Amino acid sequence: MTPSPIQMRGVAKHFGSKAILDNLDWEVRPGQVVGLLGRNGAGKSTLMECLLGLREIDGGSITLFGEPLHALTDATRARIGYVPQKSGLFEWMTALQMLDYFKAMYPRWNDAKVDLLLERWGFDGLMRNKPIRRLSGGEQQRLSIIRALAHDPDLLVLDEPASALDPAGRRSFLAELVDGVIEQGTTVVFSTHILTDLERVAPDVAFLKDGRIALQGELDTLLDGARRVIGPPSLLGAALPGELRRSQASDGSVCVIVQGGPPPVATPGLRVEPLGLEDLFIEVTR
Repeated sequence: MTPSPIQMRGVAKHFGSKAILDNLDWEVRPGQVVGLLGRNGAGKSTLMECLLGLREIDGGSITLFGEPLHALTDATRARIGYVPQKSGLFEWMTALQMLDYFKAMYPRWNDAKVDLLLERWGFDGLMRNKPIRRLSGGEQQRLSIIRALAHDPDLLVLDEPASALDPAGRRSFLAELVDGVIEQGTTVVFSTHILTDLERVAPDVAFLKDGRIALQGELDTLLDGARRVIGPPSLLGAALPGELRRSQASDGSVCVIVQGGPPPVATPGLRVEPLGLEDLFIEVTR
């Protein structure tokens, strides 16, 4: 059996007395494309940094492609690509110098892909030889993405990769992600606050709340089973199958959020409404 690219068991991470990751279990299967969702401060970036070994964990275990994180071979490290939320490039280098530096680290560096992306994303001869510190935030982010894609990784971890890009840049990046990465069977973890972007590229989603994966599954399946049920307490006294949370309005009516289970049926006095991804995000992470 092919080992999972990502497997996290009982992972804990604390900043002082605050638990950011709390006994977190998570597995991403080969070829899976997962959108990681959570409120600001939920720990998405910390989770990604921990699974890549950029932060030490306080408990639990992490394996990548079946290897313990603390003992990854060079061959396995070379199978991983990462785009951080902040580019973290060597700002004193030029774009070409930086790419040549990383090329020496990866045995399957794809020069043709690098040249194609540099041309497609506006890096002409002058820009390729300009110090990175003089590039705009969007240009630096494009360069960071090129660096992560250049060695055709088997696992690609993207932390808000399009946050610095304008709408045209986001569209170009997403097209490259679908055509040049996802369709090749690459495993992708994709964190973003732009839900429309996520809906275009991620068949699966995972919601991070209170330091754990609160809900995960195929996006279409989750949305098919997500409903808001509103009615009087007399009709909604008992817990509903798949109930996530309930609240009571000032008029005494009860609102129940459900996901999964048999679909609730609208009856006299009972209103059933479907939930979109934004609604589901708000309700799951509330």
